[in-house]
Amino acid sequence: MEADVFQALRQMRDRNEHFDLIILDPPKFAPTAAQVDRAARAYKDINLLGFKLLNPGGILATFSCSGGVSAELFQKIVADAAVDARCDAYVLRRLSQDVDHPIALAFPEGEYLKGLVVKKQ
Repeated sequence: MEADVFQALRQMRDRNEHFDLIILDPPKFAPTAAQVDRAARAYKDINLLGFKLLNPGGILATFSCSGGVSAELFQKIVADAAVDARCDAYVLRRLSQDVDHPIALAFPEGEYLKGLVVKKQ
């Protein structure tokens, strides 16, 4: 399924389609901490495609449910994607799991839901 999403985004890019709002909520790219590097590449690729499909002034809502990818790393990945897409973008809001998904102090990877709402300039 993952390849289908990337393929669909590339097809839209190749058709020169653009959108005012894009929501990227992919499956968990890093089921384990050992897969963080692979996941970082996948998150960067999907966000790069998202930025390329986004109109100037458009909003990108992008999410990760990979526990091994911290909120800080996720924001860096999205920032790197914006740089590669040659666009300026600004974080409007950071999102995380709600109180019904508590995070154990001894298990920081339990903070697995994270998101950014970003505006492309």
